[in-house]
Amino acid sequence: MMTSQLDTLSSDGPRKILHKYNTEYTLLGTAHVSKASADEVRQLINSGEFDAVAIELCPARFASLKDPDAIANLDLFQVIKQGKAGMVAANLALGSFQQRVAEESGIAPGEEMNAAIEEASEKNLPLLVIDRDVGITLKRVYRSVPWWQRAGLIAGLVGSLFSREKVSPEEIEKLKQGDMLESTFSEFAADSEQLYQALIAERDHYMALRLAQENGDSKYKKVLVIVGAGHLKGLAENLNGHLPANPNEQLEVLRSLPPSNKWLKYVPWLIVALILTGFVIGFSRDTGLGTQMVVDWVLINGGLSALGVLLAGGHPLTLLTAFIAAPLTSLNPTIGAGFVAAAAEIFFRKPTVADFSQLRQDTANLKGWWRNRVSRTLLVFILATLGSAIGTYVGGFHIFGQLTQAL
Repeated sequence: MMTSQLDTLSSDGPRKILHKYNTEYTLLGTAHVSKASADEVRQLINSGEFDAVAIELCPARFASLKDPDAIANLDLFQVIKQGKAGMVAANLALGSFQQRVAEESGIAPGEEMNAAIEEASEKNLPLLVIDRDVGITLKRVYRSVPWWQRAGLIAGLVGSLFSREKVSPEEIEKLKQGDMLESTFSEFAADSEQLYQALIAERDHYMALRLAQENGDSKYKKVLVIVGAGHLKGLAENLNGHLPANPNEQLEVLRSLPPSNKWLKYVPWLIVALILTGFVIGFSRDTGLGTQMVVDWVLINGGLSALGVLLAGGHPLTLLTAFIAAPLTSLNPTIGAGFVAAAAEIFFRKPTVADFSQLRQDTANLKGWWRNRVSRTLLVFILATLGSAIGTYVGGFHIFGQLTQAL
């Protein structure tokens, strides 16, 4: 029996070799914080055994690795207008944690993916990016848990990403088995079947479908598939199982967002109706009572939104804008105080080219989020929105209390 060069290579990472139709897939489980994994990737690609390489990256993360300065072309106003501010902030926060890991371990997480990109380019091998978009995964993770658990999920994410404590050996070990998302949410995924499905199981299925999509006609005979070790078993099971001749339909399902609870979209309008009804009843009972209710509503709602801007380090005139806008926008759920405040911040402190080019470096440390005008605007949007939302509920209960006393 002839021995291929692949058989003679040392293997530090776990592997699975399986056949699907007329293609042999070599699944390599890598450690995302490991120079050895990066070396092994280079060694395997240089073996000449493969005619294609697939990697656990989505197009957005792939583009970011290839062109780290692409974020300099970001249209900040459009990002906020399209409702993507929170997602951009989450991605920057994940990058912040990634930078901390790199500083503590001396190795940048995902170095093996960079190695695969470089070596495949040198050998002119097709490079297949097979993971689901990180933004969609984050949204499905968020939607997968009941609404009352989402605050804890966000708090855990923010706490783990912005902590200035040294990255523990345990966190490094987690990264050796999974990726940045899994490490961040592992505590929650362990106790939540819904979260596990959105974060890990769905992506295993998605990557198998993407391989079927890219190689439906078996044009590639030997494919090296590079994934985190934590995905190895699930991907192999999905790839070994039944895959549809046309995977597009299933891929679209995995890219879609689960429907939110229908009744939740009516809650803001119900609150607005109750508040406006409170004003009407208040003025009908006593002009002074109605006036006091309106003043209290402005002070509570506008004050908390302005406090959010203050915490974000916004411009003084942005703070004033939030104070004026929040009581009005809270009575119209189609536009948010955070959007108005962020637009004002952009107007009064327009981000420079340098702000965009330094965005990733600045957000690698906590102070940089307030120093950089781009990230600070994102904070203005998020915190002004949060302040106004809290103010709506606090102000609403306050008005209800005033009416109860009057009646």
